[in-house]
Amino acid sequence: MENISNKAIINKSAKLGNNIKIYPNAIIDEDVIIDDNTIINSNAIIRSGARIGKNCEIFPGAIISEICQDLKFSGEKTYTFIGDGTTIREYVTIHRGTIDREKTVVGKNCLLMAYVHIAHDCLLGDNVIISNVSQIAGHVTIEDYATISGMVPVHQFTNIGAHSFIGGGCRVSKDVPPYILAAGEPLGYKGLNVVGLRRRGFSNKKVKELKNIYKIIYRSKYNIKDAISYIEDNFQLANESKHIIDFIKNSKRGIL
Repeated sequence: MENISNKAIINKSAKLGNNIKIYPNAIIDEDVIIDDNTIINSNAIIRSGARIGKNCEIFPGAIISEICQDLKFSGEKTYTFIGDGTTIREYVTIHRGTIDREKTVVGKNCLLMAYVHIAHDCLLGDNVIISNVSQIAGHVTIEDYATISGMVPVHQFTNIGAHSFIGGGCRVSKDVPPYILAAGEPLGYKGLNVVGLRRRGFSNKKVKELKNIYKIIYRSKYNIKDAISYIEDNFQLANESKHIIDFIKNSKRGIL
């Protein structure tokens, strides 16, 4: 307990792992679990239902697992899960789920920069980066390795695909398919996220394959439905290409 300040306010029912650091004026409510080697900085607030993994750091002023702003919320028991190795910077707010999904999830090794808001029932995958002041509305799903630049508002129920990159200040109101760059107003397809893909070990052959898929979807004479049919009939689809097709087929809001 030598790493836990006696000026922190910690509910007796909170379960704390080994080698945790909790700084002065942090608040830890009841029904909170914090795993090993995690740091809770001064003035951070961890509300009921939080489940925080190993090797995380919560910076000053962040609020985790606060009750949501959904007017349909009626006090049901819900949770917020934070994966191992995730960093949550100053004044980030993350709201716990509602009866819809019963949880809000931030995956492993994510980085949420200052003043980001993650609303109720959002599901973030692993290695997601969200830059300063971006605001994620309720029920949004963000897949692994997606990057959202600063000051981006994301509409509720939107899906953002794996390895995609969204430019700063852009409004996201439709689904963003995997592996692409998205920017402009209205938000549009600006090519493949080549830099991000190569940083993560995608081969030139794989990048070319994904470019060809999106060339049919966005640069051909076909509408989206016909483009998907053409791709399925004429391409041998590897896992990444199949993911693109499945993502678009399952989109309820439509893609950008």
